[in-house]
Amino acid sequence: MEQLRIGTLVGAKDAVRVIPQIAPHGFESYSLTFGGSTEGMDLKEASKAIVELAAKHDAVISSIGVYGNPLTGTGDSEDTLTSWEQLIDSAHLFGTDIVTGFTGRLRDRPIDESIPRYKEVFGELSKRAADRGVRIAFENCSMGGNWWTGDWNIAHNPAAWEMMFDALPSDNIGLQWEPCHQMVSLIDPIPQLRKWVDKVFHVHGKDATIAWDVIKEQGIHGPKPYVWHRTPGFGDSNWSDIITILRQADYKGTIDIEGWHDPVYRDELEMTGQVHALNYLKHCRGGNFIPNPV
Repeated sequence: MEQLRIGTLVGAKDAVRVIPQIAPHGFESYSLTFGGSTEGMDLKEASKAIVELAAKHDAVISSIGVYGNPLTGTGDSEDTLTSWEQLIDSAHLFGTDIVTGFTGRLRDRPIDESIPRYKEVFGELSKRAADRGVRIAFENCSMGGNWWTGDWNIAHNPAAWEMMFDALPSDNIGLQWEPCHQMVSLIDPIPQLRKWVDKVFHVHGKDATIAWDVIKEQGIHGPKPYVWHRTPGFGDSNWSDIITILRQADYKGTIDIEGWHDPVYRDELEMTGQVHALNYLKHCRGGNFIPNPV
C-alpha cells in the first residue's frame, strides 16, 4: 500500500553527494531542482545514478524542476525554455511524471499582459508533456513580485490561476502548492487548498509565521517584518488539515520539505529543523501505514 510520502528538496547537481548523508533520517522522496538551467548536466547519466541511489534507500524522485523565466529567454534565463523541454523529455528517466518551475512573466508588466505569452510558451510545452505522460506544476511563489510588476512568476495568486487555466485548460497543467507563499500575502491557505486541490500536483513542505500583532500595530508597510517563512512544525499551518484535504481529494503526490528559509533553524541547525519537519509531517499523516487485520 502506497502512503503519502514525505521528503525534501535536493539540488540535482548535489544529489549524489547529499542523498547518502540525509537518507538515514528517513526521507521518503526527493524533489530535484536544477536552478534556472540544466546546462552542464548529462540528464541520462545523472538520472541513472540518482534513481539508483534513491531506490537503495527506499525513496523515490517525486519531481524535477527548473526555476528561471521561460517567457523572456534573456539574461540568467536564456536557457530556461530549453531546460523545460529537456526535463519534460527526461522525466521518465527519473521515474517521475512531474516537471515543476515558474511560469515566467513579462518583466515589470501586469500579470494579465503576460497571459498571451504564457499561453504561447506553455501551450507548446503542455502538448510536449502530454505526449510523454508528463504533468507541469507551477510553484505559487511571487519571487518578490505582485500583480503589477515582477521578474519571474505569475502563478502566485488565485486570480492569476483563473486566467492561466482559462487560457490553457489542459489537464496536465497544475500547481506546485505550499501554504507559505499564500500566507505571505495574508491568504488563508486552508480554504484555498480545499478549492484548488484538484489542480495541486506537488506540495512543498514550507510554512509561515504571521506576526498579527505587528500588522495590527504597524501594518504591512512598516519597518518591522510581519511574516517569516518557516519549516513545517514551526509555523502557523495545521498540516493535519492540509493532509486531510489532500487525502480526501485522492492526492497521489508527495510533500517535499523546502528548507533553507527558516530564520531560526538555519545554518548549523538546518537539518535539525528539516528532520523535525520530516517527523512532524509523518505524524500529521497518521504515522506509517499499518495494515488492517484480516
